[in-house]
Amino acid sequence: MERKLLVLLQIKTSTMKKLLLLGLLFYSQLSLAQAYPDLSNDSEIKFNIGLFLATTTVEGSYEYFLSEDTSIGGTVYFDDDATDYNGNFGIGPNFRAYFGYQPRSGFFAEAFGLYYTGEDNDNEDPLNPRNGEFSTLALGLGLGNKWVTRSQKFSLEVFAGFGRNINPEDFQDDFMYRGGLSIGFRF
Repeated sequence: MERKLLVLLQIKTSTMKKLLLLGLLFYSQLSLAQAYPDLSNDSEIKFNIGLFLATTTVEGSYEYFLSEDTSIGGTVYFDDDATDYNGNFGIGPNFRAYFGYQPRSGFFAEAFGLYYTGEDNDNEDPLNPRNGEFSTLALGLGLGNKWVTRSQKFSLEVFAGFGRNINPEDFQDDFMYRGGLSIGFRF
């Protein structure tokens, strides 16, 4: 009888240990899920709705998160007016560093490069005809802020930056600027 009781007690102890271990494992996963958001979505596509509403320029961006605080990305834009402030076509990379309390959101600073083409809007001197088309490369810095939904699927960001043209034409400005209000989707 003692032996049966001892075996039964060992089985109950073993079962209790397993249940306790399972409960601790579940609790640790539950507490971990509450402390940190799901960061499985490393890619984000964005549309600059602010620039579109202001100038009818279509600008799209892609951002890939390297970590919770840094990302790399690229931007491409098209405009039907070659005499706009940044031309009619542009493409370029960027690198961002985030400084917010939440990962992949909050205040950010970025370094960017931009290759863009356009046309001079003051090419009407009949005595001095010239080709007013240009293509140039600019390097610049920008600042902004990004807000992300709780599900980490949708984002809203506002940003502004300025850059220096590396090889401007005589009729072209030495500096360029960019900015906008973008909505994004993470996947």
